[in-house]
Amino acid sequence: MAKGDVKKVVLSYSGGLDTSVIVPWLRNNYGDCEVICFTADLGQEEELTGLEEKAIASGASKLYIRDLREEFLMDFVFPTMQAGAVYEREYLLGTSFARPLIGKHLVEVAELEGADAIAHGCTGKGNDQVRFELTVMALNPKLKVIAPWREWDIRSREDALAYASEFNVPVSQTEKDIYSRDRNIFHLSHEGGLLEDPWNEPESRMYQLTVSPEEAPDQAEYVEIGFEQGNPISVNGEKLDPVTLFIKLNKLAGKHAIGRADIVENRLVGMKSHGVYETPAGTLLYKAHQALESICLDKHTMHYKDFLAVKYAELVYNGLWYTRLREALDAFVKITQEQVTGTVRLKLYKGNIIIAGRKSPYSLYREDYASFGEEDVYNQKDAEGFIQLYGLPMKVEALLSIDGGGQSRYRKPDYSKFKRD
Repeated sequence: MAKGDVKKVVLSYSGGLDTSVIVPWLRNNYGDCEVICFTADLGQEEELTGLEEKAIASGASKLYIRDLREEFLMDFVFPTMQAGAVYEREYLLGTSFARPLIGKHLVEVAELEGADAIAHGCTGKGNDQVRFELTVMALNPKLKVIAPWREWDIRSREDALAYASEFNVPVSQTEKDIYSRDRNIFHLSHEGGLLEDPWNEPESRMYQLTVSPEEAPDQAEYVEIGFEQGNPISVNGEKLDPVTLFIKLNKLAGKHAIGRADIVENRLVGMKSHGVYETPAGTLLYKAHQALESICLDKHTMHYKDFLAVKYAELVYNGLWYTRLREALDAFVKITQEQVTGTVRLKLYKGNIIIAGRKSPYSLYREDYASFGEEDVYNQKDAEGFIQLYGLPMKVEALLSIDGGGQSRYRKPDYSKFKRD
């Protein structure tokens, strides 16, 4: 499809610098096509203020805003948390699992409006272009995808600011505040600016959801989080809907400097990137959920689940949400969560989350089983036979070594490593 063949396009619109300048760019380069903007309300709060006026002023014909916060938490955040998915040891996937949800509704609006194409403001170097476009492929591959960053001559944020000025596009970024951010109810990410050099320490004014440990209260605070079948349902005994629960925990954790992560990660496209993430409530819930699983899951299920968590994180990060593999992993995780019900008590202090207690009606931990006292369930004499069988391969290898060389090979110290020149 040539550029001139596009009559109507739906743009994933945040109101930031990139998507703001894309509106006039699409009209200038695709035959003055109609541009409809779509914004997913995922908890950006004040970022949504005045967005419709801004989109219209930039040249869009209309703006859709859909409140997707509960769908985001219930269908994307909670399943990923239950899976224990963490990308490269630290990243809780706050941007990664937001994209397939935005893409889903972007496709729905395009179909509703009879649009020819969808457009996004992702760069050609990042992960989000893959996440958006794989979502379109999975849901409606007949839609054309327009990715301006892969087509236009704009090569920097300074270029984008100049383009915005030329076409009178209202933008909030300035050359002094050049961070690229992505915010939702789960997290806030920061990239660019000083962060382009990973040796630089992030400046304190960059953070928006969390205080520094130095500014956090000197008094620790306790919080109890209740779970039902793996889903968080209450804070300090008060049952809350998912959105209210997250808002409450974001404020609480942010006040205690919890949820900051400074990460150099491996992008899907092959290069490394440096980003700083603020995930206050998410960090609390991951920790609490893990603590509850420690008493509710049996050893073999937990260990296998930890193994699959790495794969789950990888496929979410790589934009493979709408795949049968993710559905299959979800089916496994769902069964593991059937008895993950109970309460976890956390102690919050200057960036630290300390487990202060956990309980569950389905707890597999029994004090009378684990104690050294007398009991009927476990006979300590049985351990002798278990150890003999468990260590049999080691015993056989040692016997063979002794018969052949006089001693086990682990008894032969290598003194060469201690020799001095």
